[in-house]
Amino acid sequence: MCFKNLPIEFDEQGNATLKEGVANPYSYDVVDLGKNEDKLKDLLGKNGFLKNVDYDPVTRIAGALAFHSVVDLENKKVISSNSMATLFRGYEIILKGRSPLDAAYISSRACGVCGGVHSTVSALAIEMALDIKPPPLAIVMRNMLLALEYLYDHPLHLFLLSGPDYSEQLTSETNPEIVEKARTTPCKNSAAHGYKMMIDIMHDLNPLTGKLYIEALEMTRVAREAYVIIGGKYPHPQSVIPGGLSVTVNISTLNEIYQRLIKFFDYGQKVVGLWDDVFDFFLECNPDYEKVGARPATMIETGVWDHPDYYDASYANCDTWGNARWSTPGVLIDGELVTTNLKQINVGLEEFVEHSYYEKWDGHRFKEDKEGTPLSPHHPWNKETIAKPGKQSWRDRYTWDTCPTWDRNSVEAGAYARLYITAKANKVVSRRFVNPTGHSMILHVPKHNMPAATMEWHIPKVWNAFERNRARAFCIPYSALVALDNWYMAMDYLRKGETSMSTPFTIPKKGTQIGVGFWGAGRGFLTHHLIIDDGAISNYQILTPSTMNASPHTPWGTPGPYEEAVLNTPILENVDTGNPDKKFKGIDILRAIRSFDPCMPCTTHIQVQNSDYMVTREVTTCACGLE
Repeated sequence: MCFKNLPIEFDEQGNATLKEGVANPYSYDVVDLGKNEDKLKDLLGKNGFLKNVDYDPVTRIAGALAFHSVVDLENKKVISSNSMATLFRGYEIILKGRSPLDAAYISSRACGVCGGVHSTVSALAIEMALDIKPPPLAIVMRNMLLALEYLYDHPLHLFLLSGPDYSEQLTSETNPEIVEKARTTPCKNSAAHGYKMMIDIMHDLNPLTGKLYIEALEMTRVAREAYVIIGGKYPHPQSVIPGGLSVTVNISTLNEIYQRLIKFFDYGQKVVGLWDDVFDFFLECNPDYEKVGARPATMIETGVWDHPDYYDASYANCDTWGNARWSTPGVLIDGELVTTNLKQINVGLEEFVEHSYYEKWDGHRFKEDKEGTPLSPHHPWNKETIAKPGKQSWRDRYTWDTCPTWDRNSVEAGAYARLYITAKANKVVSRRFVNPTGHSMILHVPKHNMPAATMEWHIPKVWNAFERNRARAFCIPYSALVALDNWYMAMDYLRKGETSMSTPFTIPKKGTQIGVGFWGAGRGFLTHHLIIDDGAISNYQILTPSTMNASPHTPWGTPGPYEEAVLNTPILENVDTGNPDKKFKGIDILRAIRSFDPCMPCTTHIQVQNSDYMVTREVTTCACGLE
């Protein structure tokens, strides 16, 4: 049984219907958050009024999301958390009434880092709506383009954004005993990265000046150089169109890409070895780091990288072509894989706005998907974006983010979900370099300057901030190897004379067409749901990984992924409870939030119980403002 909470059941042939005898099948109870807020207010009131004190040690980009926590320093725990998107962007409204041909170019601007994935998922949605199948060479070149985009994203996250949290500079301010221990602790993976002592790694993780920080900047440049050979420019490609790519590809094109791609073979080995050493060292220092950012392994992933022998863009066959991808679609609920079928992933999606600055919508235009499976009135094909700004209230509405769920579960998204679900599903078709086993992912990295290596990522027993980042490190060789596999396929197509890069199509002037693009950003899950009426876009809905992760509480009171991860995070930094104003930094909360790699700048507010003190931290995330 795929769904446990939605009122949908399947017969022996797999046909879906609404459960019989349910009067209001999609109804739900709304929990009053005010009761908890009243208790919290009473608790904080006993300690006097809390004043704001701002600290801004990380100021690389501006804030578009705030995170509010109340912490009990005496018991070293978080007692309340709220995730708040503070910016309304409105791309869904901008796209209404426009030609579908505009969608890839406009939606690309939804992100200043991962514009290529938005262009691509928009093209996929149109391909499904209008029954357009790209040529094989276009499919593999599109795969390569997006793998290269990920190879920009992953080093950026690991060394510029999340990495400094584990540096000598920041750790010495909160846990100097760890830095001292690092001075006498040898590295276990010196053969992969060249460092002898842990202190040397931590020193080179220092922001702005550290060698690993600077090297990561260089590697993002290498990835972008390869990317623009296909995409035309970065971050918003000009060549991504429905039906393929508007670029000519030849042997010289592929050779230029290859000369840059091979640099990630050695770099991938190095990065994995580095982060294995860092996280294992921190856990040796204090096993309670295992609890930082912890939550159940409840994740969602659409899968990426279409196989040209299977992809036909149709909704009817999306379960088949989805499961043939180099990254398998799927949903994990508490570590159990409940589906790998794109149709079920699609049907299980809902969005709620009880705690968001939006009006509820009344319509239920699409009661079924294209295959006759029931759709909720809260499904993206039925959703309407109606902004309703208002006063922030923890008991009511406090964010511009909606609350997406799958089967009414708060699910997280990430590049790590791509790795986890692919490893567990064990369904990858092309295994030239990438081999899932059901419990791990084996990666066969070719020789470059370093010898060839076989690397293996294992599904962890506990899901937390460290494991998110550890898996993200493995995503560098994973993405590079998928790109290499597609590079070989592109060479084969060119040798056979299959050089077509796009499929012509026309947009019907009458009628209704619907589609959904299933892809993934550098940070994971991404969908664009599209409705075309009489040749123009009548509704467009974008679900990003950070929409999932930054979700507010569900209507029934479950915290969103950021919120839950922070609630489960212990305070492990050294704090003088008698004088917290000078000491407390909130580094453990920041590590939890940054491990998700939020695709917006985040400002974290941490109220300290038993103190007139509030810590404010800018959480450096997608680096949209670095340029």
